[in-house]
Amino acid sequence: MSGFDSTMPTAELSVIVMAFNEVGSLRPTVSEIVCTLESLHREYEVIIVDDGSTDGTPEVADAVASENSRVRVVHHAANHGLGGVYRTGFASARGTFLTFFPADGQFPADIIGDFVPRMATNDLVLGYLPSRNDSLIGKALSGVERVLYAALFGRLPKFQGVFMARRELLVALPLRSSGRGWAILMEFIIRGVRQQWRVQSVATSVRPRAIGHSKVNNVRNIASNFMQMVALRRLL
Repeated sequence: MSGFDSTMPTAELSVIVMAFNEVGSLRPTVSEIVCTLESLHREYEVIIVDDGSTDGTPEVADAVASENSRVRVVHHAANHGLGGVYRTGFASARGTFLTFFPADGQFPADIIGDFVPRMATNDLVLGYLPSRNDSLIGKALSGVERVLYAALFGRLPKFQGVFMARRELLVALPLRSSGRGWAILMEFIIRGVRQQWRVQSVATSVRPRAIGHSKVNNVRNIASNFMQMVALRRLL
């Protein structure tokens, strides 16, 4: 399933904010994103996807949306993981271009301003991190995952973090991956590369978390992603 709605775009940019138990960081992250979008003088929408949060994030999300008509919220009744958030974002976006930002505030919103002009000559822009101060375990897990993807699917463009894509690409690209991990996003990228989309990888920056801790880069999630990786190989 693609989760794509083929209705005409109602904005130029759709920014999906991925939030799971980010009560302290959600409001400043959305505020920074909105300020960046306003400075670009383009029609936009911000979609907060609350992934079954239990710490007050849903209430903050609703409050933020009530203050800006261009911000809306989709609540998951239960936690569906990154895969569920990506599927909801793909289905909910109405912009010509779409991108996803985690609500933890680690990726500066000015990445959007860097990516938008590149979309004039690209179908997909992929951010990557030339350097990151992860723990040794985090670096090892990410490294193993990259090696496995290369072994299973061949050489892929550099990617780690934020991307921007043309929403119309989803219309003819049924995405079939399921599960909690980011296999659906990797399927999107792999299928795009195989269809010879115009793809550019761009170095981006990342900031230390100001509040909370990572809920992604751990053994449980890496193991889950590996299982989905194997399933994705069968699909592709």
